Amino acid sequence: MKQRLLVSVRGPREAVAAASGGAHIADVEYPKSALGTPYPLNILATCEALDKEGFGRVQVSTNIGETQQVRANACQAALGVATAGAHLIKFGLAELRLADAIYQGETIVRTVRKWYPDKKLIPAVFVDNAMQSFLDVLEESPKLVQEIGADGVLIDTFDKTIGRGLRDYCKVNDLGAWCKRIHDLGKEAWIAGSISLDELPGLWEAGANVICVRGAACKPHEGEGRFGEVDTEIVRKLVATVP
Repeated sequence: MKQRLLVSVRGPREAVAAASGGAHIADVEYPKSALGTPYPLNILATCEALDKEGFGRVQVSTNIGETQQVRANACQAALGVATAGAHLIKFGLAELRLADAIYQGETIVRTVRKWYPDKKLIPAVFVDNAMQSFLDVLEESPKLVQEIGADGVLIDTFDKTIGRGLRDYCKVNDLGAWCKRIHDLGKEAWIAGSISLDELPGLWEAGANVICVRGAACKPHEGEGRFGEVDTEIVRKLVATVP
C-alpha cells in the first residue's frame, strides 16, 4: 500500500499550502483537540479551493470528533461530512470498551456506505494511559477494524496539551508489529500524535500507511504549535521523508 503524508489544516488557505508542499491528504479540522470537528461548509470550501488551484489529486479527510456516545448523532455527523465532500472520514471511539466501540463503529460505517460506498472510514483510538483503560489499542484495535468493516484504523494521542506524543506511549518496534497485524487484515495503519520530522523515517519504516501531522507542518508560533500556520516549505521537508 502506498505511504502518504496527511497534514491537518484549518481550511482552504492552509490546505492549498499543504498541497503545494506535496501533502497527499488535507485533513480539515479545528486543532484545539485531538480530532477537532470542522463546519461542513469549511470542508466544502477546502475541496473547492484544492480543485480550483489544481490540486484535485489531493484527498480531503475530516472527522466527527473524539467521542461517539450517541449512536444516531454519530451516524448523522458522519453522513453530513461525507455529503460536504470529505473522501476520508475519521471517527474517534474514545472512552468505549471494545464491544461498545464495535457496536458504535459498525453502525457508522454501515450508514455512510449506504449513501457513499466509495468513502473511506477510519476509526481513531487513543494511546493515552487514561484511554488505554477502556481499550488496549495495540492489542484490540485489529479486532475492532475487522469487526466494523472499516478501511483502516488510526492510533493517536487524546490529550494534546501535556506535551506528550505517540512515541512517549509506543515503541517503534511495537508499532511495527501492530502495522503488520493491520496489513494482514487488508487494512491501512494510520498513526498520529505530535510526530516530529525526525521521527518520520522510523515510523515509515515501521509500516505506517498514513502519518498525520499538524504542529510539525506549522511555522514556529508562540504557545502551542498546533495553532501555527501550515507552511509549504516545511511540508515539503516532511514529504521528502516518505519512501
